[in-house]
Amino acid sequence: MRKVDAFWDASALVPLCVAQGASGLVGAASQSRSITAWWGSPVEVTSAFARLFRNQEIDQQDLRLAMTRLTELRRRWIEVQPTGVLRDLAEALLQRHPLRAADALQLAAALVWAKQFPRKRLFVCFDGRLAEAAGKEGFTVETL
Repeated sequence: MRKVDAFWDASALVPLCVAQGASGLVGAASQSRSITAWWGSPVEVTSAFARLFRNQEIDQQDLRLAMTRLTELRRRWIEVQPTGVLRDLAEALLQRHPLRAADALQLAAALVWAKQFPRKRLFVCFDGRLAEAAGKEGFTVETL
């Protein structure tokens, strides 16, 4: 079976690496969807892991396992690299949507991946504000 091409934002990547309530659904979804991610996603995902550890929601062993899983994911995902075009798109997105800078970069990366034609392109996301902006830009948003 051919995998469906999909862009995954950091909020959807975290449950692939750390056991959370949505991890089962996200894991199943990753089996049928390819993963394309933004170049900066590993930094955002690592930040989420560190926050979970600081808040004592995961222990040291869980943190190591999460980092190992992230490394494995990175080996198989397609990564959208930073460019001037991507930066310009992110700046424009910040003027159209109430996004944080990192979320604008995520969405801009998805637009670069979609060659700025997001219609019928899948955007996997658990962040409500980012999901809403992605939908307004024309993506089919999957929040699992």
